[in-house]
Amino acid sequence: MKLLVSPINVEEANICKLGGADIIDVKNPKEGSLGANFPWMIQAVKKAAGSVPVSATIGDFNYKPGTASLAALGAAVAGAEYIKVGLYDIKTKEQALDMLVNIVRSVKNYDKNKKVVASGYSDYRRIGSLPLYELPAIGMKAGVDVVMMDTGIKDGRSTFDFQTEDDLMGFVSRARSLGLQTAIAGTIKFENIPALKRISPDIIGVRGCVCGGDRNSTIKKELVEKLKAEMMKG
Repeated sequence: MKLLVSPINVEEANICKLGGADIIDVKNPKEGSLGANFPWMIQAVKKAAGSVPVSATIGDFNYKPGTASLAALGAAVAGAEYIKVGLYDIKTKEQALDMLVNIVRSVKNYDKNKKVVASGYSDYRRIGSLPLYELPAIGMKAGVDVVMMDTGIKDGRSTFDFQTEDDLMGFVSRARSLGLQTAIAGTIKFENIPALKRISPDIIGVRGCVCGGDRNSTIKKELVEKLKAEMMKG
């Protein structure tokens, strides 16, 4: 598993790098679960990250394929290797496919080596978005590289409060069978690491737990190091 950590500025990005993060994820929590940061922040974090890959979120989207495609291209041009979109207010498979096909086209026409990440939400029932189990097949059809999940509402409840370990294993297994990588995020805690090792997604995404439990606080190097060490334990 790779560790993705989500800083909000260059100072935190440097902490993530020093702590051993495998992917540095630029987001803006003020704009939601997958809130977008500014292009110049992506550029600055990319410079600070050096050889560490950078991911950038483009927002928790409703059905606006053109807007999302333009935002995705902006993140790619700014230097992100992974471009993540949240299908927050997407109600149907048809809407999701239209969104993702156009985002993939926008990104891959610019650079075929960039990776598109389609995110659903582990708490999809309470936010009324696309059922999570439908995402792998839609993602495969659209040509994305990674399917992931996050929590849409950040109220301290974890992905593990909405999905069982078997649910998560099923999501990962289904995606892998379709040739996709997987990522699990959503208020992940240190105590979830043993279960995540059993589930074995390709990437786990965190912010709050390496801030000491409060995602609005600051990322701490020692907590990034501790989490990475827990993941590496046999």
